[in-house]
Amino acid sequence: MSKEILLMVDALAREKNVSRDIVFTALELALASATKKKVNEEADIRVEIDRDTGDFEGFRRWLVVADDMVENAEQQIGLTAAQAQIEDITEEDYIEESLEPVDFGRIGAQAAKQVILQKIRDAEREQILNDFLERDEQLVTGTIKRMERGNAIVEAGRVEALLPRDQMIPKENLRPGDRVRAWLMKVDRTARGPQLILSRTAPDFIAKLFELEVPEIEEGLLEIKSAARDPGVRAKIAVKSNDPRVDPIGTCVGMRGSRVTAVTNELSGERVDIVLWSADPAQFVIGALAPAEVSSIVVDEERHAMDVVIDEANLAIAIGRSGQNVRLASELTGWTINLMTIEQSQQKQESETTAIRALFMEKLDVDEEVADILIQEGFSTLEEVAYVPLAEMLEIESFDEATVNELRDRARNVLLTEAIVDEEELQNVDDDLLGIEGMDKHLAASLSRHNIKTRDDLADLAGDELMEMTGIDEERAKQLITLARAHWFAEEQ
Repeated sequence: MSKEILLMVDALAREKNVSRDIVFTALELALASATKKKVNEEADIRVEIDRDTGDFEGFRRWLVVADDMVENAEQQIGLTAAQAQIEDITEEDYIEESLEPVDFGRIGAQAAKQVILQKIRDAEREQILNDFLERDEQLVTGTIKRMERGNAIVEAGRVEALLPRDQMIPKENLRPGDRVRAWLMKVDRTARGPQLILSRTAPDFIAKLFELEVPEIEEGLLEIKSAARDPGVRAKIAVKSNDPRVDPIGTCVGMRGSRVTAVTNELSGERVDIVLWSADPAQFVIGALAPAEVSSIVVDEERHAMDVVIDEANLAIAIGRSGQNVRLASELTGWTINLMTIEQSQQKQESETTAIRALFMEKLDVDEEVADILIQEGFSTLEEVAYVPLAEMLEIESFDEATVNELRDRARNVLLTEAIVDEEELQNVDDDLLGIEGMDKHLAASLSRHNIKTRDDLADLAGDELMEMTGIDEERAKQLITLARAHWFAEEQ
């Protein structure tokens, strides 16, 4: 029997291209499973095979638990009873009892065979997957083997991959036998079916296609910094040249458009805009909005947003069909882009100036002339007045040193008073409200003054109510309310 086991292990290991240890482990599990059928189906059985001789031995074991925690006497034993057998044993240890050799019979042998084959199939599948992943191929090419409920099963060499319906380019009609190329989106080792999940709609897919068509990218002369797509319709990619002698856009387009055309054909006619990447965010956004011409840009670092001013003639081009152009530009650059006309920009500036003027006049107790001087010099918050270096404020021609010091003192006193009031208000605010991403203490205190003290209180508000209470912008208001309501949907699920 021992010799037969060794021969079988060696044969299976060679045939299935897996290690001997994997086959031994599968065999041990199979023998343990067959032994259970003879001893007790609920018993915890362990079988150990000597890797050199092929001899095997079976054990029945019980897990040692606290006396009041014994739930299954076939697999567990109380600590007191266990210590009566082995004095120094502790909880989480095992007590084992050697079993007499068991005659498995035909049914037991068949069950053992099934377990062995299943374990080896799993190991073989894992080995094939690991061999594929070692090649680090993020762009997968294969043949559609079959369609299952709209999803495509793709055969790529010895592995099968899944291309879900929602990861296919809209309107493309894939059929069994078609050659298909896709990006390896993720590996799901827990899946019973194909473990490779593919995508033809991800921005990474178009980046990999350009790497395939443009040798300069692989050589490191060019670099694709980002990509954004409306699959099957339009895409934008941002490219950077690492060699001043190489034109990034012309190189990606290719002779007579050959390179970009090859990518477009693979993407079912998806039109590709190639944008020059820039380290200057404003310049990058201007390029991303092409072919529209930008009049001016106001960058808001805190909100990670830009107000982009465009004249009426270019506004429709900048927005694009159904907002496509500005949406792709925003995804490509990572900035929120707010398009507006020159007139709208002027109205917004006037509105902001009026609000800042009112703030300075009320909080600093100054007249309109002083408030306007501060605004003209670029001050927009009390914090700036209070803490901007003294030398910078002394450069303001309209103010002498005494005026500057008085303004700074007033601003600091107001901020200190507000901080004390905020701390008092925060004592009434629940931690779950403060824990919402994007919430700060000043805003939470402001909400508390309006009797909004819990996460649910905030979730019950409408966006315009929150904006009116706190003066925050629409985007931030929507984001905070969405985050406040998130736990409702989690509970429903």
